Amino acid sequence: MPAASAPRVSVIIPAYNAMPELTRSVTSAMEQTLGLDRIEIIAVDDGSTDGTGEELERLARGCPALHVVHQANSGCAGGPRNTGLDRARGDFVFFLDSDDYLGPDALRRMVAMADENGTDIVLGRIASVGGRAVPRAVFSHNQPRTDIFSSHAYLTLGPWKLFRRSLIEGLRLRFPPYRNCEDKPFTAAAYLGASGISVVADYDCYYVRYRENRSNLTLTASGLAHRMDGIGLCFETVARYLEPGPRRDQIMRRHVEWELCGPLRALLPRESERDARERFFPEFRRWARTWVTDTIFQRIDAPDRLLIHLLRTDRFEDVLAVARDAKRDQERGHLVDKGRVYWLHPFFRDHTADVPDVCFDITDRLPVHHHLDAARWHGGVLRLTGRAAIEGIDAIDAGTDVILRKYEADRLEIRVPATHTPGTSGFAAVIDPATADGGAPLERGLWNLYLDVRAQGVSRVVRFGGSREDSAATRPARRAVTTPGGEPVVVVPYFTPYGNLSLDVGEVAHAPDDAPCRVTRTAWHGARKSVLIVGGRLTGEYRGGVRLRAESGTGAVREVAARFERGGACGDFTALLPVGQLTAGRWTLTLLLEDRTVVVPCVGNLASTRWFRFGRPYYAKPLTPRSAPALALDVAPIRVAAGVRRRLRRARSRRVRRRAR
Repeated sequence: MPAASAPRVSVIIPAYNAMPELTRSVTSAMEQTLGLDRIEIIAVDDGSTDGTGEELERLARGCPALHVVHQANSGCAGGPRNTGLDRARGDFVFFLDSDDYLGPDALRRMVAMADENGTDIVLGRIASVGGRAVPRAVFSHNQPRTDIFSSHAYLTLGPWKLFRRSLIEGLRLRFPPYRNCEDKPFTAAAYLGASGISVVADYDCYYVRYRENRSNLTLTASGLAHRMDGIGLCFETVARYLEPGPRRDQIMRRHVEWELCGPLRALLPRESERDARERFFPEFRRWARTWVTDTIFQRIDAPDRLLIHLLRTDRFEDVLAVARDAKRDQERGHLVDKGRVYWLHPFFRDHTADVPDVCFDITDRLPVHHHLDAARWHGGVLRLTGRAAIEGIDAIDAGTDVILRKYEADRLEIRVPATHTPGTSGFAAVIDPATADGGAPLERGLWNLYLDVRAQGVSRVVRFGGSREDSAATRPARRAVTTPGGEPVVVVPYFTPYGNLSLDVGEVAHAPDDAPCRVTRTAWHGARKSVLIVGGRLTGEYRGGVRLRAESGTGAVREVAARFERGGACGDFTALLPVGQLTAGRWTLTLLLEDRTVVVPCVGNLASTRWFRFGRPYYAKPLTPRSAPALALDVAPIRVAAGVRRRLRRARSRRVRRRAR
């Protein structure tokens, strides 16, 4: 096939005894709106005996884009996926399991998202057919460009995603030959090596289902014997890509909870005592001692903390007993003691069990039920009414404060005491933007709202606004507020993509609909690419000057004047921001007019950039914060030594894989 007709997407379908679900799976790829001229479908028959191979050949006779490969049974899904990868020619690869199927517009939407944002992986919203569990948190809203540290993407380690093929080949990724848990190390490595991740959340892209005969590998190979190799490789993969520290802990925590504690609790009691004691327990103990840092230990839930403590202290019988009784013990009550809440597990404060209290502390995990009843302006004051209570804690000495925290800013929070309604969970709070900061006005910027809910000495701080009345009572309009100095400032109450209440003071990220100018271009300028171009156009009657403003979380400001390209203060304009001169930190961009502020969005495919400053390499990474659409730049020096170590580890890993083949 000529290079000009190379496909955009290679859809790889591993198939083993996949009838009757196979037909819908393959036809869902054939019927994509992206068009068969831009797709190749590689279906790999992994030694089937139920007519799967014959059905694939039948479908291929009517579809030139469908290529069928027959091979001896490999015993796992990774084998046929690797066969497909070796034959793929598309810009992107999508792994479609033979039990599942695609939404008709899935590939077009995901390719468009990757093209527009320059991302290496695109997650399309997953829908359940027949009750199979699917992830939900990551699909709360579209995310044009994110990463695993600032989203819930890493919770989804299944392979049903759009991968840029150059990423897979650059990292030399292939699936290990395991019957279960083979996809997690592959997807984890891709995430950790990706330059950006996108999420399509407004369309059901992928439908997962169990086979009618319940023969999915996840069900037939669910024992520990089929999982241990994959679990160990998950930990090793994270360690290979991330240096010890907060970022590694954040990612490792997922594997500690899901790949260590989950199978330990659910599957270890099913094994024979000999296998459990001699074959599996030593490996679980080694993982607990090697990968569970003190930070991870503090952040996981109490039942997991208890298991990790017992593993570390080599108490096999107690681990088995705790695992067997997990469901029953989960329903036990709790004790409030000196402002902390403890799980009343049988081991709690049993001197013969010798387990520290920290293993039972559930204070920071107690759910807080809160609801925003109304948010209304009264003059220049915003009045909030709602309800809030800590689950399971009687409302004795109850109280609630509203907390304001400036987004990405290194400054103290502002507390606004609320009036508590005796005998109920109701409260009311008044926020005066002109005087809330100790008599001074709120600083210009984005302010997130939290609740500090208290009862019996227990305090829980939670984000506020996600549960609310869906009416005009909770959607206050923007309002101009006069500060004590007589200066007007516009305050915009808004809800983040996650539904939480925030305030935009000064219209930093929410320009009015009648904004007198519009941003049309963002790009890097020059060979060094350390200067950002922001181009725009005046749209209204405004004829004054325009300045591009960059403001860091610490309050530092850099402004540059825009130049008009048509000889005067009208028409198209361009501003050049010397990003290479900015100090390390996160910088939010806005355009300043005489009496207005206009948000700078990320227009076009703005990638990260690097440059040298005083002989040291720096980078700037464009960010679109979850809380608002304003473009921000994350500026920081590159840790050369860490990068070299990372490349050496990857090279060493590639050599090991080549020898293993």
